[in-house]
Amino acid sequence: MNSTIEQRQAAVTPYDPAVQSTDEDLMLDYRERGDRRAFEQLVHRYERELYNYLRHYLGDAQMAEDAFQTTFLQVHLKCNQFEPGRKVRPWLYTVATNQAIDAQRRNRRHRMVSLDRRFGNDGGDSVASLVELIDSQEAEPLDHLRAAERHEAVRGAVDQLPDALKQVVALVYYQGLKYREAAEVLSIPVGTIKSRLHAAVYRLNELLTRTQPHLCGHE
Repeated sequence: MNSTIEQRQAAVTPYDPAVQSTDEDLMLDYRERGDRRAFEQLVHRYERELYNYLRHYLGDAQMAEDAFQTTFLQVHLKCNQFEPGRKVRPWLYTVATNQAIDAQRRNRRHRMVSLDRRFGNDGGDSVASLVELIDSQEAEPLDHLRAAERHEAVRGAVDQLPDALKQVVALVYYQGLKYREAAEVLSIPVGTIKSRLHAAVYRLNELLTRTQPHLCGHE
């Protein structure tokens, strides 16, 4: 995928005014004037971010690539629905999430495969932050070996979460969206995002305690 991204990025037509343009300006330029360079610049800005999100969500490189392509096809087809004053980033995530759900439905895939097997070390900082939240009540910090093992266990545990909980974990912990942005993406209240995150952390603790008791101090 990296080579695919690089090829697409190298093909982006130079568009100097876009460097100073906001995402919203680019989207409106494309909506109102059909400026292809504005669309290309928008794709260029979000390619890696949205692809990484889709790969976290779907757990499959080819499905993620296909969903990414259909995401921006939908952006093209629905650009007239983008209203002034709206933020582009959460709107793009909404479109991408819908495409991921459609991809799962088409392929009858309702379970993410191992995040680590698909990503290697990508997203390590995000995983670490989730681990830190789960570990927040532990008295002693984990040593390097134990921490690495726990990161692996967390990835496997996230894999087992229900879809509704995996969505908020992927958006907030892996992609760094704010609660209100994640709420907009999923069309649910901010309070629901918070409650699902709380439920996800609780479930992860349960899963880790049951499957990896030596990592949770329950040997």
